Amino acid sequence: MRRALVDVTAAELIKLRSLPLVLATALGTVLAAVALTVATTATAASAGSGQVLAEAVPFLQVGTVLLGVLTVAADYPAGHARPALVAVPDRRALLLGKGLAYLAAASLTGAAALGASLATASFGSDAAPDALLVLGAGGHLVLVGLLGLAVALPLRSLVPALVTALGLVLLAPPLLAPLTGHARLLPGPAGGALYHPHRPEAALPPGTGALVLLGWIALITAPAVAGFLRRDA
Repeated sequence: MRRALVDVTAAELIKLRSLPLVLATALGTVLAAVALTVATTATAASAGSGQVLAEAVPFLQVGTVLLGVLTVAADYPAGHARPALVAVPDRRALLLGKGLAYLAAASLTGAAALGASLATASFGSDAAPDALLVLGAGGHLVLVGLLGLAVALPLRSLVPALVTALGLVLLAPPLLAPLTGHARLLPGPAGGALYHPHRPEAALPPGTGALVLLGWIALITAPAVAGFLRRDA
């Protein structure tokens, strides 16, 4: 399985690199990071790295969620899903390869976006970025994209999977927050505890937020993987 996993991961990375929408997403995420940082520092000249991350990451996560969705959903309109299963009968290796390829693409995109954001914010400022907040922001970006990948496994389509994932991460929290304090347990607010410098008293601690976000990933991924291993291409 190890050899198959290496081959599948390499093939998935080549596939992602060849997709124009993936390249556009990665580049757009980096450019958005710069633009959001410029906007934040223009309105708050003394904005530190924590405030910059708090303003930018909620928008940047759209990019990594889209990368996660594309890792799976791009196979079906192009007709690549069935040939991939013929070439790699071991669905576990195929799925792990997709996951590893996504992690590589999302990590690179997240690092480039956050690096560009912090570099932009550093102009005219001598303050060093908070390493823990930067690592938390990067971890959040990668993890929420895994939700997109998991949602795309059963839906097999770009638009429904993207709408579902972004609805859960971006839209549901502000809609439910006025109604219940449990909205903080949704993936977006839970992951936000990893990088937000000034959390409200009701917000989750960073460690708890990370566990809640990982719990969401496990909750969505487990049935999605079970279905992928059993259903037809």
